[in-house]
Amino acid sequence: MKIKLLKKTSFGPVAVVWSISNDSPRIYHILLSKPEVDAEDQAFNIYPNLQVSSSEEIERVATAIKSFLEGEDIIFSLENVALEQCSSFQTFVLLAEYQIPRGSISTYQFIARHLGVEKGARAVGNALATNPFPIIIPCHRAIRSDGTIGGFQGGIGMKRALLEAEEINFDSNGCVMSPRFSYK
Repeated sequence: MKIKLLKKTSFGPVAVVWSISNDSPRIYHILLSKPEVDAEDQAFNIYPNLQVSSSEEIERVATAIKSFLEGEDIIFSLENVALEQCSSFQTFVLLAEYQIPRGSISTYQFIARHLGVEKGARAVGNALATNPFPIIIPCHRAIRSDGTIGGFQGGIGMKRALLEAEEINFDSNGCVMSPRFSYK
């Protein structure tokens, strides 16, 4: 496995873990820095034998991630994303989440209903909590049914900042106020 480090983003380091598969680069994990541990440390703890490396395709993805974190409207391709490492349920959840457009949100419950799993809000939340491709698959766009933002791999401060960059507003209690819901 290889790693491309984005050392300077507005949210701290980001690590893109990738490998060559069938002569093409495949992204296996994107790690976001958390308030208590940065992405580089997380990456080397999970994958101790990583080699720092890049490719033209990985550089394009890294540049797009950095631009997205700076507030640009980026739509990522799933072409180099190794979704095959996910369970079929997680893949369905991630693909549904991927379809939520910038500036829109959904709830874990709405996504579960959309997938035909009426009481699956918690399962959807768990699938998104372990999303190996945050930012590329924008799991920050899923919130709790009560309007609170829920968790996020980069921390709730990062999730809120990403939503605010997409012009999602919050009330004085920290709940999301958005007229644009997907899968409602």
